[in-house]
Amino acid sequence: MKEHLNEFLEYLKFEKGLSENTLEAYGRDLSKFLAYLQSKNIQTPGDVKRSDILAFISHLLDEGAAFSSSARHLSSIKSFFRFLVIEGHITVNPADNLESPRIRRKLPEVLTVEEVDRLMASPNVVSPTGLRDRAMFELMYATGLRVSELLSLEVDDINLTAGYVRCLGKGRKERIVPVGKTASFWVERYMGRSRQKLIKGTFNRTLFVNAKGRKMTRQGFWKLLNKYVARAGITKEVTPHTLRHSFATHLLENGADLRSVQEMLGHADISTTQIYTHLTRHHLREVYQKSHPRA
Repeated sequence: MKEHLNEFLEYLKFEKGLSENTLEAYGRDLSKFLAYLQSKNIQTPGDVKRSDILAFISHLLDEGAAFSSSARHLSSIKSFFRFLVIEGHITVNPADNLESPRIRRKLPEVLTVEEVDRLMASPNVVSPTGLRDRAMFELMYATGLRVSELLSLEVDDINLTAGYVRCLGKGRKERIVPVGKTASFWVERYMGRSRQKLIKGTFNRTLFVNAKGRKMTRQGFWKLLNKYVARAGITKEVTPHTLRHSFATHLLENGADLRSVQEMLGHADISTTQIYTHLTRHHLREVYQKSHPRA
C-alpha cells in the first residue's frame, strides 16, 4: 500500500497545495497505520475493514496516545480512503461515517500585556542577533503570524511604509496583515543595522536569518524563545504559538470583531477563531468580579 500512500501525498501537495509540514504529518500518521495493517497481514486497501481502523485507534490509545493524537490519525485515515475511492482503487470506504474520539478542546496559553512587555525587553538589542530577535517577536505579536509563516517571510513581503506584511498561510493562501508602528520600528532597525551583518554579503532574500546567514529553523526559533522567556521570568508554558494566541486574545479583549481577527489569523473556519472568545469571556468575568459593587 506504500505506492497508494505516495500517490495520496502527491495529490495533497500538487492538487491541494498543502505545506511541507502538513504533508509530513500526513505521512507519519499514515505510515504508522500501514505498518499496523502489515503487522496484521493486511496487504491491500480493499482488505481493510471498519473494525481494522477502530482496532488501530484503540491500539494508539492503549499505547498512551492523547485523544487529540488519535483523532488526528483518524482524520488522516479518512482522507486517505476518500482519495482511494475517488481514484477508483476501492469501491467501499471502510472509514465512512467513523467518528473521531471526542476531545475537550484545551484553551491556549496566553501572555498578559505585561508579560509581553517583559518578553520584548529581554533581547540585548545592541547585538545584531538580539536586535533580530526583538524584531521577530515584535512582528509575530503584531501580526499573529504562525512561526512557519514568520520564518518564510522575504524582504519584499513586508511594506513598512504602508504598514502591512504579505504571507502565505495554510494551503498556500495569501493574506495581508497590518503591522503596527512598534513592530515596524524594530523591523526597520533590524533591516538597517543587523541583517546585512548576519547575511555577510551573500544574496539571501529571507527576512530573518540565523547567525550563519541562513534561513532560521522553527527549532532555532523555539530555542531562542525559551531563552528569553526564562530571562523575562515568565513561568507559563510558552511555545512559538503563544504570541499568536496572545495577539488574537488581546485584540478581542479590546473590541476587535471576530471576523476581522479570523481574517488576520488566516483561519478558513470562524469556529477555529471562536476558541478565543472563551478566553475573553473569562477576562470579562474577572473584570466584572473586580469592578461591580454587587459581584
